[in-house]
Amino acid sequence: MSSYDPTPKTSPVPASDATDGREPGPARVGTIVWGLVVVALAALIIISQLGIVVLNGTYVLIGLMIGAGAALVIGGLLSARGRDNSSTNGKS
Repeated sequence: MSSYDPTPKTSPVPASDATDGREPGPARVGTIVWGLVVVALAALIIISQLGIVVLNGTYVLIGLMIGAGAALVIGGLLSARGRDNSSTNGKS
């Protein structure tokens, strides 16, 4: 048996930097919407390759862009509505 220990005794990141007491913020609307667009596009490609339905690429892209745009606008409005606007620091 060897006496080599592959785990270092010290962490490369100081403890004060590793945890700064802040919780991670909520997921951004744009990230969620574009993730859903990619998943929907992948699902449509799989469905069309299986031959279940025949899809027109132009109509699929138009539909995805309309859906993504609507989701971004609605998500942005809901996000702005949910923010606490009562605490201002004097900046506009």
